[in-house]
Amino acid sequence: MPPVAPQPVQITCPACGTPFRAGVYTLVDVSQQPELKQALLSGQLNVAVCPNCQTGSMLGTPLIYHDGAKQLCLVYFPQELNAPPGEQERFVGEASSFIMKSLPPNAPRAYMLNPRRFFTLPSLLDVVLEADGISREMLDAQRRRVELISQLAGAVADGVGFDEVVAANRADLTPEFFATLDAFIGSTPPSQTDSRALLEQIRDQLAAALGDGEPSEEEEAEIAAALDRLAAVPDDELEETVADLRAFIDYGFFEAWTARIEQQESAGQTAEAEALTARRTRILDLVEELDRQAQEMFEAGSQLLHTVLTAEDPMASLHANADQVSEAFLMVLSANIGAAQRAGQAEIAARIDALGEAAVEIIQNRLSPEERFINELMLVETPQEATKLLRKNVAKITPTLVTQLNTLADQEEKRGNKPTSERLRQLARESGAMLF
Repeated sequence: MPPVAPQPVQITCPACGTPFRAGVYTLVDVSQQPELKQALLSGQLNVAVCPNCQTGSMLGTPLIYHDGAKQLCLVYFPQELNAPPGEQERFVGEASSFIMKSLPPNAPRAYMLNPRRFFTLPSLLDVVLEADGISREMLDAQRRRVELISQLAGAVADGVGFDEVVAANRADLTPEFFATLDAFIGSTPPSQTDSRALLEQIRDQLAAALGDGEPSEEEEAEIAAALDRLAAVPDDELEETVADLRAFIDYGFFEAWTARIEQQESAGQTAEAEALTARRTRILDLVEELDRQAQEMFEAGSQLLHTVLTAEDPMASLHANADQVSEAFLMVLSANIGAAQRAGQAEIAARIDALGEAAVEIIQNRLSPEERFINELMLVETPQEATKLLRKNVAKITPTLVTQLNTLADQEEKRGNKPTSERLRQLARESGAMLF
């Protein structure tokens, strides 16, 4: 079946009033036109640019997203259209009939009978990304961290309400939050001195606010467990272990380590105290090296963003530099989106957000079939659902998949993440049994 062409519509520029024609897509069929998926995720689909003033605007139009390989049929109707139910059903019916004609004779069709409906485009995009291995929880968690930074920035700028925001969101001030905040600081361009100063002030005020009082029993237990593990690990495994436990290695950790050295010295165990002192020095060196490498990654991400944004075609430039797109680059994008939003630069924030969507797809496309399937297995809510998923996809179960599951289980066990390790191990056992 030939590709679907965009439908021409007549619109008027909201900025200068110039009338012009633009093309809109109402069907994104990944199997027929995979390039439309990228355009959708990057915010470039159904965007009209005025030929007179170059103002870009998103066109509100109904949309059906179809991915036969993942059995996805998603429908979005903009609320502002106020389309009657009968008109919506007629549109969905005609599009579904068109899609079914393009499917191979033996392809599944049951999912087409009950397409999922969405009232907002972001909620539809979340489902698309989730099917690609990026869970909605991961997306929501990062959005909440960015929103919390914005709240704290507002409180600091206004000079009131900072303690209240901290108190209301104390449970969300996790190592992941501070990693995001540090990424924002590290990726803020030198020219934006005010933004950087504001972010650094947030970090300093948080340190002062959270430093009051004694650590909780849970925090003390976590520090003690990290200390015990780093004190006992063989030298050849120390670097990997420090990387795993970096979130726990802070001022409080070194305070606890120093206290343990003093205990050994008080007990006359000089050799043990000297060994702990030497290891403390080694851990500090490793932490500094890890932080230096992280800073270099963020600086490289900032440079890549500058290269992309200053290119004539930013999206083409991003794909031309796809080998440099990394998780650090995504954090740099998030930091710059937040900075643009705080500065009231909504257009720049939207452009960077579109690049972020495309960058996520670039990273996802690097995953092997086994890695994608493991992501699917880990995203289901219960072990029973994972077992059902395995049985539905016996063709995807290979010796390589079993090996990767066991390797991931070993890694999570070393990190002390016992529930995840056990779940991966169970999946490995079930997959191994299905090989025979």
